[in-house]
Amino acid sequence: MSMYMDEISRFNSYSEYLKKKYSKKVYRVSVDAGFSCPNRKERNSPGCIYCDVNGARATYLDKTIEIREQVARGISFLRKRYNAEIFLLYFQAFSNTFEKAEYLKELWDYALSLENFNELIISTRPDCIDETKADIIASYRKEDFDVWVEIGLQSSNNETLKRIKRGHTREDFEKAFNILRKRGIKIVPHLIFGLPGETFDNMMDSVKYISSLKPEGIKFHNLHAVAGTELGEQYLKGEINVLSLEKHVEYLASAIELLPSETVIMRLTCDTPYKKRLAPKNDLTKTEVIKFLRDELEKRETFQGKFY
Repeated sequence: MSMYMDEISRFNSYSEYLKKKYSKKVYRVSVDAGFSCPNRKERNSPGCIYCDVNGARATYLDKTIEIREQVARGISFLRKRYNAEIFLLYFQAFSNTFEKAEYLKELWDYALSLENFNELIISTRPDCIDETKADIIASYRKEDFDVWVEIGLQSSNNETLKRIKRGHTREDFEKAFNILRKRGIKIVPHLIFGLPGETFDNMMDSVKYISSLKPEGIKFHNLHAVAGTELGEQYLKGEINVLSLEKHVEYLASAIELLPSETVIMRLTCDTPYKKRLAPKNDLTKTEVIKFLRDELEKRETFQGKFY
């Protein structure tokens, strides 16, 4: 088992990773810099079939607020609510490298100057990474300052990517992954379980593919049917089903067995607000999901990396 994992946890959770790395309360400060996505003509136009107008934006963010105020509000909230001591700057909403390289450098320099951040985290798509942008991202790396890039793959099956109108291929992902990897940037692929047309084996094939690349982190999402999306319409018409949260936890346990023990599991479920979510209607907290997952792993007498 990895240095971040023990018999109690059975998997390499992000919270334990941060706790052991910093020994203090660590929280991400999410920022919406107003980016769109190459899959949309503009920000409020259709993109992937499951994505609404908020993209992956945190529910508490308001993109109309200037970045300085977003950072100030975020830090104030996290200090008061959670007694946070260490902050990580997280560009979360939409595709945060979907701009000219010069603009991105100015933006990241400015945002990092607003607080003594300990890490920079950038969420984006495979088709928004190139050598020049990767060089700029890598320039922020220091011995005591980590830089992470989250890349939305969602599935390694090109037929699935086409079906969900993702707008990129597995090969695009692998190219972006290699560009970042050779610069020492930490990489976090995203996978969605329950995409239309995918079987359990399809999902595990995606996990095996990701595992072969040995990423530093990974994020799992369970598919949500959201009001106002193409997927939501398909659900209302009875054309698709959505995994129950219980089934998603079973799939997570199987996926965790296939992952390298060193890979940090940074997310387990999707976060859509209940009032916009058509399905699933389970409204468990993240803590409850983690408990159910640990119970499932214990029942199986298994752990992360058992079948890697």
